[in-house]
Amino acid sequence: MTEQHRPEDRADHDIPVLIAGGGPVGMLLAAELAHHGVQVTVLETNPVTVDQPKAGTLHARTVQQLARRRYLTTRVAHPDQLARPVADHFHFAGMSGLTISAPGTEAGPIVGRSQADLERDFEARARERGATVLRGHRVTDVRQGPDSVEVFAEGPDGVREFTARYLVGADGARSTVRERAGFRATTHPATVSALLGLVRLTEPAAVPSGWNRTPRGWTVAGVNPYGHSRFITIDFRGPHPDRHTDLTLDELRAEGSRILGRDVPMADPLFFSRFSDYARLVDDYREGRVLLAGDAAHVHFPVGGQGLNLGLQDAVNLAWKLAHVLAGTAGKDLLDTYDAERRPAGQRVIDNTRAQLALMRPDPGLDPLRGLFTELLGLKEVNEHLGSMVSAQDTVCPPRTGRGSDWEGQFMPNLPLTAADGTKTDVTGLLGQGRPLLLLLSDEAAPYAGQAAGWAHVVHTVTAAPPRPLPWEAVLLRPDGYIAWASDGGALEGTLRQWFGEPR
Repeated sequence: MTEQHRPEDRADHDIPVLIAGGGPVGMLLAAELAHHGVQVTVLETNPVTVDQPKAGTLHARTVQQLARRRYLTTRVAHPDQLARPVADHFHFAGMSGLTISAPGTEAGPIVGRSQADLERDFEARARERGATVLRGHRVTDVRQGPDSVEVFAEGPDGVREFTARYLVGADGARSTVRERAGFRATTHPATVSALLGLVRLTEPAAVPSGWNRTPRGWTVAGVNPYGHSRFITIDFRGPHPDRHTDLTLDELRAEGSRILGRDVPMADPLFFSRFSDYARLVDDYREGRVLLAGDAAHVHFPVGGQGLNLGLQDAVNLAWKLAHVLAGTAGKDLLDTYDAERRPAGQRVIDNTRAQLALMRPDPGLDPLRGLFTELLGLKEVNEHLGSMVSAQDTVCPPRTGRGSDWEGQFMPNLPLTAADGTKTDVTGLLGQGRPLLLLLSDEAAPYAGQAAGWAHVVHTVTAAPPRPLPWEAVLLRPDGYIAWASDGGALEGTLRQWFGEPR
């Protein structure tokens, strides 16, 4: 069989969605699209998942969305849990005192899962659902036309050409897709240099655990006296002279010793990395048939564990919209809402991480400001505000019409419900199908079922009673858990048409 007639060549063309980048963001997007029946192909450079000491914190809004999509195990919510919020201690700008809380009916405010573990899980789900994952393939070029996107990738057998209806760049901070597709971006230059090493600290008792500031900078250490420790230094004297120079054990040891003012013996390195506070946000998450998600769209200083969460929320937001566009069940300009909703969230994270870094600068002149901030963290309103910001629970999607309910765009908490047959369920469980959900919450809501009949091929309608009266008798939830419509707003048919096209 000649090269030009290989069977895989035919499979390389007319792909509904091609995803460049198979990290946790790209794999989650693939798993979600495959769940909706979309044929999707993932191109990932690494031949296998790489275990590295990267992000490992899932914040509340990510936890809530992954639970609604059945990637996290949960129990049916109980009415008694409504009055018992749960909270975890966290930090802001390296200062302790921040508390992140979530409703007691949710899976938790913070869940620890390594980035590699998430990637493996999402990849397994994607493959089970029929997605094609091509590892060892590096995207080298992108050419966009009016009806498709050509993608060239170098793989084990040479360069392959792919044609897709849509391309999603989830290929990280150095995204080839972003550069080749011509995305413009707003950037902030680096001002600090940071080093990270997974090393064995030979005198672990001499290294302070957690976030530690000195007049010369910061160390952040997860001290493990029985094995390897994650050790980070942050130098505020300026950016790396050469960001791409390989980090050595001697350099990390010397920098840690300089900042702490005493020797930091270490050995047996497993991983090294350099990073900075360079920040970038693309001006639009979409250019025609090319879209960006995760670090390809936004980069910021990694304080507060927000980057991974921001990318995973991108994937959840984009997947159902792209699936409806491909299925022909999308309202006008549905894909444009991806940028309108996710770019402000990216800006929010860039802004708060830059603010945190400003507070972290070791200038003694900032000590009064840090003292004031410590006092402010003791105020419930301030603590809740910052906790909601870091955990993305303050994210509200902009209304599409401006004529709907005041609740439109807010996230629906997980409420316990009793179905018409007496079965106990909750919002999280009912959203597990990944479909829009019309909840009829009282007997007076029955007429809304008739109004939604023309969208029965899209919307899952359920009659269920909450444990106590709500501000509305019916509510339409998007697949990602945000409120699209409530009965105290405009006409249901208009909202359904706007989001999901004409009735059938």
